[in-house]
Amino acid sequence: MELLYRGKTKDVYKLDDHTCRLQFKDSVTGKDGKFDPGENQVGLEIEGMGSLNLRVSTMFLQELERRGINTHFIASNLEEGTMDVFKAKMFGKGLEIICRFRAVGSFLRRYGLYVEEGQKLDRYVEATLKDDARQDPLVTIDGLEILGIMNQDEYQAIKKSTREIAQVVQEILANKDLELYDIKFEFGKTEDGKIILIDEISSGNMRVYQGDKKLDPIELSEILLG
Repeated sequence: MELLYRGKTKDVYKLDDHTCRLQFKDSVTGKDGKFDPGENQVGLEIEGMGSLNLRVSTMFLQELERRGINTHFIASNLEEGTMDVFKAKMFGKGLEIICRFRAVGSFLRRYGLYVEEGQKLDRYVEATLKDDARQDPLVTIDGLEILGIMNQDEYQAIKKSTREIAQVVQEILANKDLELYDIKFEFGKTEDGKIILIDEISSGNMRVYQGDKKLDPIELSEILLG
């Protein structure tokens, strides 16, 4: 297979003109050897993490499919650690959409003058450009439009879908007595212009608490899959 992209947590291969294969890896984002979903660099390697991320992502994507929410998911091979997906064009050179339920992480660092740690947020949505050299800068809808990345209608559609998908994830976690603090997604556009969820929905892409304890990716995955 032709390697299209070597990423931090997945490699992407071409299957044909319409589909790709994602190969999950054991890398997680973080800093100084500690997991942090908000970081833009590989922080550590955790043996078996790729398999866990694939299994968790498959679970969530299949649930979204059952609810009629469009994603790029086709099928997973859990033994091979791969997921086959429909091709979709990224917005710009990559865009991350974050949905926040509580004030933590970079949100708290930016706006700590106005919010307290852990303060509830009503599914607040924000976007960052995928740009390692510039620390994934925050961008407004006006910025996205003037940079030619997306228009107002596309952003509103993504915002609506982000909140809907985050709500589904929150409900699934709540059923296991877990609380979702924030989660990040990526979206793309299909050949026929449809905006769909792409990438993964894994434990490495969200910040989840069990009571006052923040769960690491392995703990969260084991609870979700248990």
